[in-house]
Amino acid sequence: MRELAIIEAPSVLGLRPCGVEELPAALFAAGLLDVPGAVRAGRVEPPPYDERRDPETGVLNSTGIAQYSVRLADALGAVLDSGRFPVVLGGDCSILLGNLLALKRRGRHGLLFLDGHTDFYQPSAEPAGEAASMDLALVTGRGPRILTDIGGRGPLVRDEDVVVLGYRDALESAEFGMQPLPSELYALDLDGVRAVGAETAARQAVERLSRAPGGYWVHLDVDVLDDAIMPAVDYRQPGGLTWLELEDVLSTALADERAVGLDVTIFNPRLDPDGGIAVDLTECLRHGLSARVKAGRGEAC
Repeated sequence: MRELAIIEAPSVLGLRPCGVEELPAALFAAGLLDVPGAVRAGRVEPPPYDERRDPETGVLNSTGIAQYSVRLADALGAVLDSGRFPVVLGGDCSILLGNLLALKRRGRHGLLFLDGHTDFYQPSAEPAGEAASMDLALVTGRGPRILTDIGGRGPLVRDEDVVVLGYRDALESAEFGMQPLPSELYALDLDGVRAVGAETAARQAVERLSRAPGGYWVHLDVDVLDDAIMPAVDYRQPGGLTWLELEDVLSTALADERAVGLDVTIFNPRLDPDGGIAVDLTECLRHGLSARVKAGRGEAC
């Protein structure tokens, strides 16, 4: 069995100290460690939060995020080199930089980006300067160099090696003046996913990502879920995937041997006072990760 190595990355450097830093503890309490093969593989503490927007980059905590990304990449690299499957629990979406930095050190990889937002803002269009709204832009090389060329490795992923599924913020991002997604980057919004079905959309995504020789990373921002079932996020918007649709996407994506890791971000336990949403999220992750474990055993999924 390939071990699921869970790394805690409770950074809020790309957002604010709002509660998402408590995500790992909430999922552990809800039983995530009961998934077969799951073990704790360390915790990477972020530097102190600075609420001042950097006048040079226009991004909050740009230096801290760059430094944290290197440390997270080091921790993740040790897991990858040991042959284990990493599961990184955020925190906010800026942890994606450290995850993809670890992979870029090891070659060319793809990215399956599951998010209710496209996170492609440039600093001048992001109202608060939050890197959690810029992470996809940053990992594809767009933004201040301190965050797009960490360790001289930028861009961390090529446009053509990215698939975005399930977003529903097109009108809002256009109103704020977000830069357009590049044509080489494949993006399928919520309506597009529904048109073909979640499992088919995921299968097609995996096929597209096969061009990246090193495999692909799966990024999950839980606000890709329907607001009616996942209100425990800080930037809410109507609609989204059902639990079953997300289970289908995760199971399909993680069952493929080319999947090399998963991160989970943005769930805010402070907005889930009775812990019920954490239990539902953990059960959804259990389905996806069980597909990964079965694939590691060589079993049919």
